[in-house]
Amino acid sequence: MPSYIENYALIGDTESAALVSRDGAMDWLCLPRFDSDACFAGLLGRDEHGTWVIHPATRVRSISRRYRGDTMILETEFNCDGGVVRLIDFMPIAEGIRHHVVRIVEGVEGTVPVDAILNARFGYGATPPWIRQTEDGILLTASPDSLTLRTPAKVELNKHRVSCRLQVSKGQRIPFELEWHPCHRSPLAALDVEAVLESTERFWSDWAARCRYRGPHKEAVVRSLLTLKALTYAPTGGIVAAPTTSLPEELGGVRNWDYRYCWLRDSALTLDALMLCGYPDEATAFRRWLLRVAAGEPSNLQIMYGIDGKRRLTEFELDWLPGYAESRPVHVGNGAWNQFQIDVYGELFDTMYKARRLGAPADPEFGQMAVQLLDFLERAWQRPDEGIWEVRGAKHRHFVHSKLMAWVAFDRGIRLVEEFGMGELNTGSLVQHWRALRDRIHRDVCEHGYDAAQNAFTQSYGSEGLDASVLLMPTHGFLPIDDPRVLGTIRGIERNLLREGFVRRYATETGVDGLPGDEAPFLACSFWLADAYAASGRMRDAEAMFERLLGIRNDLGLLAEEYEPKHGRLLGNFPQGFSHLTLIHTATVLAESETRGAGKRGDGARPGVPAPPP
Repeated sequence: MPSYIENYALIGDTESAALVSRDGAMDWLCLPRFDSDACFAGLLGRDEHGTWVIHPATRVRSISRRYRGDTMILETEFNCDGGVVRLIDFMPIAEGIRHHVVRIVEGVEGTVPVDAILNARFGYGATPPWIRQTEDGILLTASPDSLTLRTPAKVELNKHRVSCRLQVSKGQRIPFELEWHPCHRSPLAALDVEAVLESTERFWSDWAARCRYRGPHKEAVVRSLLTLKALTYAPTGGIVAAPTTSLPEELGGVRNWDYRYCWLRDSALTLDALMLCGYPDEATAFRRWLLRVAAGEPSNLQIMYGIDGKRRLTEFELDWLPGYAESRPVHVGNGAWNQFQIDVYGELFDTMYKARRLGAPADPEFGQMAVQLLDFLERAWQRPDEGIWEVRGAKHRHFVHSKLMAWVAFDRGIRLVEEFGMGELNTGSLVQHWRALRDRIHRDVCEHGYDAAQNAFTQSYGSEGLDASVLLMPTHGFLPIDDPRVLGTIRGIERNLLREGFVRRYATETGVDGLPGDEAPFLACSFWLADAYAASGRMRDAEAMFERLLGIRNDLGLLAEEYEPKHGRLLGNFPQGFSHLTLIHTATVLAESETRGAGKRGDGARPGVPAPPP
């Protein structure tokens, strides 16, 4: 059975990733890419659906683990009857078609018996491999995939698995090298495991050393940055929301989605994190990915894309998998790719504007694209949509956040022209027209999206329900943080959406999303509330919220999408890039607030974004 979500660690090669539990079980691995079929899918079922377990075959007294310094190399230490043994897990950085997982069993004290059981299942646990010994190693194959295992240990083969029993004494290091390759190709030459371990450590350490953040939460920020780097698909620069699919937002519930894709929603925060923390090359690669996927007919701009820019992310169910904690269905693909969401236009323009504000050079491809996108948005912003939370099974609504982001699109288009010229866009009549549209959207939101009885902006026009996404109004410069309507909205969210100190996205019991069941508080929303506290001068509340959020990270500093405070469980896909992006942003906001003096940052603007226009 899979472990608690918070008991997993992430390792990766910047093209794919694996999850390893505290017990030494590798229960999730997709190769050669994040969105490939899993060859270990035990995370969404049982051992029979694919796992690779390395664990002492004697009583374990305690388990401790860590990442080796600022790297993605995992070290798990088992204190056992008879001694101590260490398990070192990592994925060498991908080079071309090479994709490996390396596990090293190291004796630290005494002598410890250790079992190693490789139980691969291709096609998300559906297809057992053909297993045989070859001159290159042990071959596990089922079209179109193959794995080759190399180890000096004496192993046993049977129809379903590869296994061995080791006696590991102090000073011994026994490697296991697993290589993925297409079934029609032979594996490449064996790795020099110790040399590759050294080069992998150097890669991650050198990358982390470039971090420019100097605030009081550097450890948390660096670990979040490393996590984002591990979620990056290096060939294109795209960053997946999470490396997993269908980890539930409610145990036993149906809110289980595939997050192995790239969301435009995350784009501005991603650029923030990379540029502000000293990673302009990664930010540039991400911006190029963003521009490539945004090219084409403006009406076809999607909320998400595949890691290579793929548009059609057809969703289907894997009915042979019982799901994590019996949470069904298990999904591959994500049907939300075909939704209409107005906010993506604002996210794109905010990202391009932020790039220039943070020092990135102009991109000549964006000019004409910008005109076409805003021309379409002029016709589309009054339409209802499915909103930032990708509601399913319910009628489209006029979501306040969507209208806010339409305002952002025109505002950033204006600022790009006024502050940076934008060449052919620098015409007074065009900017004047955009300014009139911006003002009209502003009036529309204030008239239809604000509930005077609650003194709060609501989730959608005409509704009484609240939504945490409207906390972003001052962040985006729509209204100043000291506007009574903004302060009233903060208080309303505190009254209605806080659950034991953490913020829900919205009240699911209203049925707005058309799905049964509930969901746990959404961690990004709690970071947004911390930002609002800091901007409004409530620094103690901001710091308390931030420390509360840091406190629910697992022992390796990782966060999922959601947190259930009643049982102290992380829920949702893991680790979640959006949670780590908002962590970095809030840490930056708090550090700036401390530098400038508590409560002095009253305009509500985030780094690189000016105060709202008068």
